[in-house]
Amino acid sequence: MRIANAIFPWAAGLSILLFVFAIPIALVTSPPDYQQGDTVRIMYIHVPSAWSMMMVYGVMASGSAAFLIWRHPMANLVAKASAPVGAVFTALALVTGMLWGEPMWGAFWVWDARLTSTLILFFIYLGYLALADAFEDPERGDKAAAILALVGSVNIPIIHFSVEWWNTLHQPSIVSTSGLSLSGEMLLPLFLMLGAFTSYYVAILVLRVRSELLNAKIRNARVSHTALGQAAE
Repeated sequence: MRIANAIFPWAAGLSILLFVFAIPIALVTSPPDYQQGDTVRIMYIHVPSAWSMMMVYGVMASGSAAFLIWRHPMANLVAKASAPVGAVFTALALVTGMLWGEPMWGAFWVWDARLTSTLILFFIYLGYLALADAFEDPERGDKAAAILALVGSVNIPIIHFSVEWWNTLHQPSIVSTSGLSLSGEMLLPLFLMLGAFTSYYVAILVLRVRSELLNAKIRNARVSHTALGQAAE
């Protein structure tokens, strides 16, 4: 809790500061694309959302692995606290991708490899959340959800490399072996938004972990109270 209380104001303050600077640049002053026009501004929401959904899943999978291997309770708390946030980022990436795709491809949805693998990731997030609460024994639910998180991590490199492995409609990655595909005027707001999304996740994660810790303390106190009551009888 001491660590969480120390991190939260810095993460929250940095997120607010970056959003305040980035949003006007991204949505107003940044130049339109020579092909996409002002539609390219969706990129400043879509790309950070896509980056965040994979980053959060990496944290969730790592926490699940630590929980299964070393039985570390904090790792499980971090994984459980990350899952709803990652699901929201994935939904935002899907929605903005559809809005971006309609003027580019002529349809809101195509069964493109990148879009399909992202949709699968969204279902994995939902499955994790459902499994964690599907058992009367919380430990069984946590184990089942952690196993799903580890199995689902196979989908992360598929999402990232799908535009290189298959012939897809999705735009290529901004960062590739040939360098950056955007001008500096577009990279500045994009990196600011990436920082804003990342620090926002850290702030929300701290809030959710603190909430999970307090809930765990309450549950343990209730169990102890019940056990003492039964012993007294």
